[in-house]
Amino acid sequence: MLGAMASFLMIAVGARELSDTMNTFQIVFLRSLVGFGIILLVLAKQGIKVPETGRLKIHIFRNILHYSAQAAWILGVSLLPLATVFAIEFTTPIWVALMAVLLLNERLNRGRLVAILFGLIGTLIILRPGLGGFGLGHLAVLWAAVGYGATYVITKMISNTEAPITILFYMTAVQAVVGLVPGLIGWVAPKPEDIFWIGSLGVLGLTSHFCLAKAFIYADATLVLPIDFLRLPLAAVVGFFFYQEAFELAILVGGAVIFAGNYYNIHTETSAKTVA
Repeated sequence: MLGAMASFLMIAVGARELSDTMNTFQIVFLRSLVGFGIILLVLAKQGIKVPETGRLKIHIFRNILHYSAQAAWILGVSLLPLATVFAIEFTTPIWVALMAVLLLNERLNRGRLVAILFGLIGTLIILRPGLGGFGLGHLAVLWAAVGYGATYVITKMISNTEAPITILFYMTAVQAVVGLVPGLIGWVAPKPEDIFWIGSLGVLGLTSHFCLAKAFIYADATLVLPIDFLRLPLAAVVGFFFYQEAFELAILVGGAVIFAGNYYNIHTETSAKTVA
């Protein structure tokens, strides 16, 4: 889980560093291209053929959504303090819960209702609508959270037939193709110091999901989630020392409210499964 948390933080730092040189779409395209190259190397080393699928349309739809969410997230990183980005991103479980009820016919139980209510309250604390705290960056990260939630729900829908390597292959391939034209518009030749961050984004995009999956294998969600929440104060520390971003109490309070709702929901779900 510490590996996943470090990966997410470094992705944010890398995106912030590259945003000084190139636009959002070029960053997303280069990240997808590097990730696709890594997946091809893994397939070649393991002697696995290009994964076949009977659900290509769903893969394409899922990854267009994911592409737009990534682009919005990176735009938010370039415009907002890092702590604000991660605080808003913690609303993703809210959207997952809502869409799971609508698309997967899952029940809206007490734990999920509490998570949604606390998530909405925490989001309002962070965004402070009407007080000048809401702008393009906030809207972009909010859409990223919704988009990530949608891709998680779709992943659950297809996970019964699609292997993880298949999902990763089509994720990087589709996003590289979709991002080609937008990425080439306004193309800026990367500087030598940008090469490190470009490679890092491609690698960290895969290690973050790998570490997160492993964390859920080795430990209960009720143990994993509090560790993940450390991203918020750590992002505030990184933003303060590297980018001179001021600490904002509203962000930490709003993030804590969102976390409390998410933690209660997962604790309720885990307890119910244990009893069953």
